Amino acid sequence: MDPVHAFERLHGNGDHDGVDVTSWVSVCPRGLWKVQQKLKHKGSPQTVSNSGDDASFSSSYCPRLGSLCQVRVRLKATMDKAESLVPENRNEQLPVQPDQPATEVTEATAFPRCQDSVLQVPLGDWTTLRLGEGQCDITEACVEGMRAGEKCEILISPVGNGQDVSVPHTNEENLPLCATIELKAFTPGMESWEMSPGDKWQWVKSHKERGGVRFRSGDMWGAADSYSRALKLLITLHSHVREVEKKWQEQKEEEPGDTDRGDTTEQLPSANEFKTIKSELHSNMSLCQLKLKQPERAKASAAKAIQLELGGAKAWYRMGQACQMLNELEEAGQAYRKLLELQPESPAALKALKDIASREKERNAQLGLRLSKMFS
Repeated sequence: MDPVHAFERLHGNGDHDGVDVTSWVSVCPRGLWKVQQKLKHKGSPQTVSNSGDDASFSSSYCPRLGSLCQVRVRLKATMDKAESLVPENRNEQLPVQPDQPATEVTEATAFPRCQDSVLQVPLGDWTTLRLGEGQCDITEACVEGMRAGEKCEILISPVGNGQDVSVPHTNEENLPLCATIELKAFTPGMESWEMSPGDKWQWVKSHKERGGVRFRSGDMWGAADSYSRALKLLITLHSHVREVEKKWQEQKEEEPGDTDRGDTTEQLPSANEFKTIKSELHSNMSLCQLKLKQPERAKASAAKAIQLELGGAKAWYRMGQACQMLNELEEAGQAYRKLLELQPESPAALKALKDIASREKERNAQLGLRLSKMFS
């Protein structure tokens, strides 16, 4: 499940200040939301916070993975109300001041994802986000294409019935919601292809852990987003893990008594651990999709987990659940019987098979009744 799907991009007319209008679908604890962003690129110099690690960092860059970004999100209605208190001839009375230099960005702001919030950030205050963590899906997606000192407007509306209508709306969110996002400063980051394999692996573990925390808090969309981010990074690590494993096997053959993997692993997992983690992520994704009433996707994710680890009991159980939701009773029964092979006397599998037998009996009775009416 991709957290962001860009599907439209309109550019300015080539004047000095270009205007981009972008639309995509994003996620938050309350479901899927369509975001329309209007960004005006200014010709003024940009302000980038640089701690000195990369003196050649260009101020024209946008934030990248790992960048600490100082952002402020305000509701448009609140801003309009504040501006209405300023005299109409304010431009004549108040001279334009040059931008103040940005303060050094050193630490991300800690705050929880809220079940009743779409924007996911404290409104009206400057907040520091670490890009790539998925803490604030909509806000992060906006700042990815911004430069320091720029501001954009966004319009947010729910997508179909994807939002969780059981969650109460906050007072600030009269949908569709219009807000502004400002990017004050950011630190240098990296594209995923620029990161070392060890750094990628640390991000994978971080996303997996964050997904578990979100799942336990009831944030199914956020958990699925975290697992998806981890899986995308794992794809790029496959060749590195295979290469390191090959080198370690060659070293083991040359020095049979040495079982230490050493520093050549770059803190990467073994090939078996890599496969297990990937299987667990697909299995966890399947569980999130079951909770979100997406049985087709849950079945596909469970199948990927099973392909990686045939002995994954949880994946077989989730395969059975997905097939049950799809009314594929025969496939569901096969999945639960496989689970019983792995975990004999499993209460969940025994109960599920009993339910399937009852449903099949009822279905056969209804079929027999219809056939008797046809030939009577």
